Amino acid sequence: MFLPDDMYPSRTGADEQVIPRKDPAIYNNPSLSENPLAQSSLDFYADNGFLVLPDYLPEQVSPLLAEIEALKKTMAGEEALVTEPGSREVRTIFKPFQYSDVIRNFFRDPKILNVARQLLGSDVYMMQSRVNIKPAYTGRSFAWHSDFETWHVEDGMPRMRAVTAWIMLTENHEHNGPLYVIPGSHKLYVSCAGQTEAENYKTSLKTQKLGVPQPDTMNEILATRDIKAITGKPGTVVFHECNILHGSPDNISNDPRTILMCVYNSVLNKPVAPFGGLEPRPDFLSNRDQRTITPLMV
Repeated sequence: MFLPDDMYPSRTGADEQVIPRKDPAIYNNPSLSENPLAQSSLDFYADNGFLVLPDYLPEQVSPLLAEIEALKKTMAGEEALVTEPGSREVRTIFKPFQYSDVIRNFFRDPKILNVARQLLGSDVYMMQSRVNIKPAYTGRSFAWHSDFETWHVEDGMPRMRAVTAWIMLTENHEHNGPLYVIPGSHKLYVSCAGQTEAENYKTSLKTQKLGVPQPDTMNEILATRDIKAITGKPGTVVFHECNILHGSPDNISNDPRTILMCVYNSVLNKPVAPFGGLEPRPDFLSNRDQRTITPLMV
């Protein structure tokens, strides 16, 4: 069962299927005063669904790592701090900007915020933020998924008008569980099988099972597309589109992997009632403070 105006139904009990995207990847708005990306970068993002900016903000790495170490202690025991399945090691810290002015101000840095505004063609708010940590040897994988599918079904995000910006705070290399993306997969939408149970997030944040495309679907998508590992040095900044299929393997190395992420959602795309028909997820997963954020004066 899904709402009549649901453009992207998923987890309705029907068979899984792949349908075309109905929204643009870039929302042009010539009236915006700051447009930092060149046309070549915009074209790459539109075609591939992501953009990597090497050595973009290396001076931010040390202060952000220090803040994250402090948050591990101050947020211990809170629901927004998620541990690895089977251990007490930190896996994800959600909504860190609520606890740290350093992190909040980082997400207001014009070098990041103005790129998000340019891609989305509007003012934005911080819908979600998180730190993803993969400890050496024990950091576990994330299955293939589209963020938008979850945000649509479980949070009520109506359209594909959001972007995730993230910074590498440690080196991301082929052995420590880097993010894998499927370039061009953002042009498709996987309407997943199954149905969502209440408070699904309590298990999915550790091991996601719903909203995960099945092997036959992945074979169909990968028949004409490749898998790309996003690697780089600390200070590298990445923007990836809300609907791109992505995941990551276990960290099998002796190098931990830490990244800091923020989801910028257009103020013209604020969530409605979740399309899965359940209660909205908690505030730390879909921020209820939807006020426009402005660039930090530097």
